[in-house]
Amino acid sequence: MKKLITLVISAITFVSISAFAAGIPISAADLAGIEKKGESAIISVHADWCPTCKSQDKILSTFIKDPAYKNVVFYQLQFDDQKDLLKILKVRSQSTIIVYKGGKEVARATGDTNEAALSKLTKQAI
Repeated sequence: MKKLITLVISAITFVSISAFAAGIPISAADLAGIEKKGESAIISVHADWCPTCKSQDKILSTFIKDPAYKNVVFYQLQFDDQKDLLKILKVRSQSTIIVYKGGKEVARATGDTNEAALSKLTKQAI
């Protein structure tokens, strides 16, 4: 019984944390597709251990649900695991958000957790 309770609590914790993932995992092919197809996208550079990233995820997750962003793809780049893409994007720090419109980078910010500022930043993709 004790193991079952532990398992249930672990599953709930995992689902709670996963619920704040701000975008789908990005690959090199996805990045090339953004530029080649002229897509609008938001790339969130995330690290699981980063409290700033977690705050950004909560905010970006609300934007994902906003109909205004229906033509914008939200991606998440793992800071600790995707060093090749970090180099291509010239990202030096986790909690960086990169905005693309029409396949071109139009804005980026690092470390910002202010909802109004992130809204202004991300709306550049619309």
